Amino acid sequence: MTKYKLFLVLVSLFVLFSTTFVLNTVLAQIDCQNANPSDFSAGDAQFCSDQLANLINLYLPAQQTNKKNLSALQSQLNDINKRITALSVQLTTLSSNIIKRKEDMAFTQKIFEQKTVDNYMFLRTYDPVSPFLFSDSASTAFTQIILRQRVAEDDRQNIDNYAQEIVQLQKDKDSLDLAQKNLSSSQKELAQKTNFLAGEVAKVDAYLATLSAKQEAFLAAKLDSLGLSRSAYNMKGGCTDDRNIDPGFSPRIAFFTFGVPNRIGMNQFGAKGRASAGQSAQTILTAYYNANYTTGYSQSINIHVVGKNEYGQSFNDTWSIDDYLKHLYEMPTSSDWPDEALRAQAIAARSYALSYTNNGASSICPSQQCQVIKRELNDGRWQAAVDATRGIVMTAGGNPIKAWFSSTHGGYEYTSSDIGWSATSWTKRLQDSTGSINSFSDLFNNAYDKSSPTFYCDWGSRASYNKTAWLKPEEVADIVNVWMLAKQDSSAQSHLAPVDVPNPDGTDTWDAGTVRSKLGGSAFTTISDVSISADFGTGRVTNVHVSGDAGSKDIPGDDFKNYLNLRAPADIQIVGPLFNVEKR
Repeated sequence: MTKYKLFLVLVSLFVLFSTTFVLNTVLAQIDCQNANPSDFSAGDAQFCSDQLANLINLYLPAQQTNKKNLSALQSQLNDINKRITALSVQLTTLSSNIIKRKEDMAFTQKIFEQKTVDNYMFLRTYDPVSPFLFSDSASTAFTQIILRQRVAEDDRQNIDNYAQEIVQLQKDKDSLDLAQKNLSSSQKELAQKTNFLAGEVAKVDAYLATLSAKQEAFLAAKLDSLGLSRSAYNMKGGCTDDRNIDPGFSPRIAFFTFGVPNRIGMNQFGAKGRASAGQSAQTILTAYYNANYTTGYSQSINIHVVGKNEYGQSFNDTWSIDDYLKHLYEMPTSSDWPDEALRAQAIAARSYALSYTNNGASSICPSQQCQVIKRELNDGRWQAAVDATRGIVMTAGGNPIKAWFSSTHGGYEYTSSDIGWSATSWTKRLQDSTGSINSFSDLFNNAYDKSSPTFYCDWGSRASYNKTAWLKPEEVADIVNVWMLAKQDSSAQSHLAPVDVPNPDGTDTWDAGTVRSKLGGSAFTTISDVSISADFGTGRVTNVHVSGDAGSKDIPGDDFKNYLNLRAPADIQIVGPLFNVEKR
């Protein structure tokens, strides 16, 4: 029976391997993830989006079948493991009995040896005539002889029994050893299969719960709707601090993000904080980049600017690298921004422009898609920072680096590969703080960019609720239900968009009541408490724990962020990997 079940395991694994191989082969033909998103053309982005959508639709039925097969196979393996556990108990009992028999046999062996010696001595000293010489009668003599013969016969029988016991004991021991070896081999083999299957089930679940290409595009558009500015020069967008604003209902829950995308390279408000603490431009830059602070770089390189900026100005101009920089608008130049922060920005921008254009060989755009350029020269403080840093760039392998920067990193810096861009040697992970960060309190106290207006924000708003991003407990419950339903039934994905906008997949959107009915008894109607667990070493939420009328759930941080962003009404969303919850 066991061999037959193992055969079923192998057959099921073959089916799983075959389907997984086909899926991975097709996916491998599409290389839409290795390029920097900023380098994508609109056509490239649409191509990748359409291809991913087609793949999901093509393989969804097969994946659902695999999940059912894996569930059945897991049930079979659980049954086998139960049988092995029962056998282990039996073998443990048998081993204990054999050990006791060994102890008993050791004792009886000593008795046997002593009786053997006594019998031998009796036979050596026995005189068959003496009973007749010393007994009162011949009858007594015969009785004594008969008794001695019976004792001798019993001893011989006991010797035979003891010998048989020893032989049987050895057989039992050999049988036990063989059973233990077979059990160990079976357990190892089944453990490997169980671990593999558990991993495959997790992969299938994760894949089936992945947002569709159209949903990803919808989320990107939703993020764009906030009007986020990449740089500190023009702080705009849907960031507010609603902690002290009443939306008109209570209890209420809001999710506050630390910083904004993309959190690689120089943190502009962090540079401000570092400069205010007395750090030089060189110290600031080497903190944010794994690169060399290089002086004496060529100043004769020309930069060709082509395109339109966010201010409606068009360009087809060529300037020297430093004249180009004097038209740059990426960092405020007000008196509260120290000179060393401005100089660090000038060097980072110079490095970026030289790297982007391959030392002037190609052009660069004038918008925040590249770096923001205006026709007007920037003010005197900025021009002074450019002049003070002439010929200084950050290099790696002798070449200028694409020195990315953004306004507010929320106390952390990531590598380019951490956010899905191509891996680079000069980006790094960093706790951007004056001291260690082990809690949200440490983050508020120690982050270099804590002065930024986007350091801690709840993003998005609803005019009907006093332009805040507060959510009702039943709205949070709906987000949790949507996550549960997506994990339970991947075909439900296309129906889980926000109810207040057109469905990005072109199908019907299920409202909160429909989602609850699909889940049945496991659905939440309201959420009473939410708590956040975070990895403060890297600055990411690891788990969101929710409690409500249906009990409690633990949701991975990335899952919660994705499904809140997908389902939350209006433009309410979490814009980064580290966030906290506020309750009133």
